[in-house]
Amino acid sequence: MPTAVTVVPPAPSDLAREHFAAEFGFETDCWDVHDSLAQGADFVLLDVRSPALFAAGHVPGAINLPHGKIVRSKLAHWPEGTVFVTYCAGPHCNGAARGALRLAELGRPVKIMAGGMTGWLDEGFALARAGATA
Repeated sequence: MPTAVTVVPPAPSDLAREHFAAEFGFETDCWDVHDSLAQGADFVLLDVRSPALFAAGHVPGAINLPHGKIVRSKLAHWPEGTVFVTYCAGPHCNGAARGALRLAELGRPVKIMAGGMTGWLDEGFALARAGATA
């Protein structure tokens, strides 16, 4: 008798490979962001939470731009091909996806940092306080 896991069979391997490979075009993780920031990031890291939450603690090097304020004029000082990485509170929050959608609608390349602040803290990485806003 199948369990809740196997009652719907897994996708065929070729479809699974395409699906999981495509995810890397949409997401990165906290380790990769952390390592890239240490090397000199080739992307802009956007904390899309409120200014109060950002001030209380954020990923070092992040810029605060709440998802509802992502508009063309706020992005004008970054060249068109600039890659953006968005994050919010964590897996329970859809702010990073909202921010990523707004960026994509403006024609900007974007990924989400999977795990957000929850993932960052789970990895044991330090937070910064106050700092840059857009």
